[in-house]
Amino acid sequence: MNISAVAKRARVSTATVSRVINGTAIVSPETAERVREAIETLNFYPDSSARTLGSGRSGLYGLIISDITNPYFPELVKAFEDIAVEHGQDVLIANTDYDPKRMELCVIRMLQRKVDGVAIMTSEMDDRLIKKFSHRQIPTVFMDTPKEIRGVSTVRVDYAAGVKLAMEHLFSLNHRRIAFISGPAALSSANVRADAFIRSVRLHGLKVDPSLMQQGNHRVEGGHAAMLRILRTGELPTAVFASNDLTAIGAMGAIHERGIRIPGEISVIGFDDIELSAYTQPALTTMHVPRRELAALAFMSLLHGRDLFARQPAAKREHVIKPKLVVRRSTGEAAKRGKIIVAQGTGKLPGN
Repeated sequence: MNISAVAKRARVSTATVSRVINGTAIVSPETAERVREAIETLNFYPDSSARTLGSGRSGLYGLIISDITNPYFPELVKAFEDIAVEHGQDVLIANTDYDPKRMELCVIRMLQRKVDGVAIMTSEMDDRLIKKFSHRQIPTVFMDTPKEIRGVSTVRVDYAAGVKLAMEHLFSLNHRRIAFISGPAALSSANVRADAFIRSVRLHGLKVDPSLMQQGNHRVEGGHAAMLRILRTGELPTAVFASNDLTAIGAMGAIHERGIRIPGEISVIGFDDIELSAYTQPALTTMHVPRRELAALAFMSLLHGRDLFARQPAAKREHVIKPKLVVRRSTGEAAKRGKIIVAQGTGKLPGN
């Protein structure tokens, strides 16, 4: 079976079949579907090595993530891969585990496999490594942090807007003594969330209590440990805002261990809306980040990313994702504990 038979059955030219297989040009959805049906009916399997030689493209896209154990990332990977498959492309996945050395190995692996583009779905990456892709004219899409490098586009989650929405929700429930558990200080996205929290507190005429701002690691155990530190400060907060859902789940565990009721005595709110957050006890109020939309924007930026190298000066492409508030049962009216005292602080995260 060859490509001519597929073209004949789909009533298109062999060039059109090649375009669908290689993803080298835009083909109407109806035509692409006819070609895919013909390929499936005839059990035609294109030779990937021949395809690479013929088109100069591998049909392989890289996806670099931070932490495969965080449910946020598998959901993102699935969405990205689903969209890639819809476009007849393959995905090479790499997990950095927040390790700079491992990040460099991931980049080398991508270059060795001659990927057509790379989605870097983690907040931190050395510009030196990104320039390796740019030098070889490999389109790159970065999450959260804009990079003034040719061939790089950005998909940015508007964390500040999300934090503002979450805080407005808590303020509407009369919470004024609110704790915050951040992510790792080395992550720019975690710092954006922490800064937005501080701004929101001050905007409502309150002072920041540094003892109520604790640093986590975006994992369950980090949220648990940070919440225990907050509970040892003396006067309880009426609410705690966690930088992501895993942190919130860890915090809820610490609160339950102390026999404190959620939300009767402390409300809890997270960020990301991972699937598990709907099934905690009680179900977690959180900020929904649409992974499918994020993955689609990232993939399409890569698919058409070679345009970034053709423009002078370097094109700047940025897409912004807006989180949405999902209210569940972990937040409620603030507990009344008499006079609320909020100590003056610097607003900086303690170095614990």
